Amino acid sequence: MSHDLLPATGQAWLFGDDLNTDLLAPGRYMKLPIAGIAQHCLESVEPRFAAEARAGDILFAGRNFGAGSSREQAAEVLRHLGIACVVAQSFSGIFYRNAFNLGLPLLVCAEAPTVAAGSPVACDLDNATVHDHRSGRPLACVAPPAHLIAMVRAGGLVPHLAQRLAAQRAATPTA
Repeated sequence: MSHDLLPATGQAWLFGDDLNTDLLAPGRYMKLPIAGIAQHCLESVEPRFAAEARAGDILFAGRNFGAGSSREQAAEVLRHLGIACVVAQSFSGIFYRNAFNLGLPLLVCAEAPTVAAGSPVACDLDNATVHDHRSGRPLACVAPPAHLIAMVRAGGLVPHLAQRLAAQRAATPTA
């Protein structure tokens, strides 16, 4: 299954620095299925977020996005809510890897916090750019490695590996 949200066009959600995993997937809800956890995503920072985020929306933030615990649900709830991409000045290492493993693309962009909340935006992962339609300007981002983009296109690490194994089996002659 390929990532069906890229290229993405949606509205910008803007947050600041140090958005940690407990804000994304609050610990008190971790016994719930992912849909239940997602209902509480960022509720202490922006109570409207989980109810109003739409497929294709793009989350913008400052530095150190995803710091905290290694819980992969922090990335999974964003994917569940339809967030097409997270664009931030920097990411915690564990969150960065968890997000790509789950098929959620991330872009590092020094200008991420300059996008106005609610602006119509478009994300082009292949060209590592975000276009802010309100200001009319493109934001250059750091291009993720090709193998991570391939994982996103496949839907995450597990589907990506399944595709690679299937391709290897198909290429190997049977005896």
